[in-house]
Amino acid sequence: MALVPCQVLRAAILLSYCSILCNYKAIDMPAHQTYGGSWKFLTFIDLVIQAVFFGICVLTDLSSLLTKGNDSQEQERQLKKLISLRDWMMAVLAFPVGVFVVTMFWSIYIYDRELVYPKLLDNFIPAWLNHGMHTTVLPFVLIEMRTTHHQYPSRSCGLAAVCTFAVGYILWVCWIHHVTGVWVYPLLEHLSPGVKIIFFAAVTVIINIFYLVGEILNNYIWDTQK
Repeated sequence: MALVPCQVLRAAILLSYCSILCNYKAIDMPAHQTYGGSWKFLTFIDLVIQAVFFGICVLTDLSSLLTKGNDSQEQERQLKKLISLRDWMMAVLAFPVGVFVVTMFWSIYIYDRELVYPKLLDNFIPAWLNHGMHTTVLPFVLIEMRTTHHQYPSRSCGLAAVCTFAVGYILWVCWIHHVTGVWVYPLLEHLSPGVKIIFFAAVTVIINIFYLVGEILNNYIWDTQK
């Protein structure tokens, strides 16, 4: 890891996400033409989150290099704001959402891929792009956690933000079903209304657990370093 500067790693990861997003948007899939487009899929939302997050990381690295040796208090203040935004995004969005997408996708895929990623999609999405969306997210975010210390917000604020994101996406999925009569994920078609409520509650709990895992892992890595 030490052979490659952290700044280069982050720039390379950002470029990979830009490539994945461009290739994904270039695919002519029927689902992209329906209500909500690509934004109804958590995988796509997560890709945007990861790309924005690593974009902020690269911008922070550039700003840090430009302000190095500079005594301007205003530039220092702006850099601190950028670092705070980077750390907040890592804690609340990049880590918990990224880990959730990878673990939930592959868990359901192994059980029955038709519930989350029908075989029909193989005609549109190549294997490398599927792994770019659902696999490499995890090692990328772990690399970032290992190479950079992130200051987590207070636990109550962090969990509240994660819950807001989870509930917001669940409401978005329900609204799409209300408008189109079709659930975004085939899995939901097989659940009764009561089971759906339990499923959505479980999903919210799981993503909150991933937030706590990220906080504990971040503290473990950097307390050990100290």
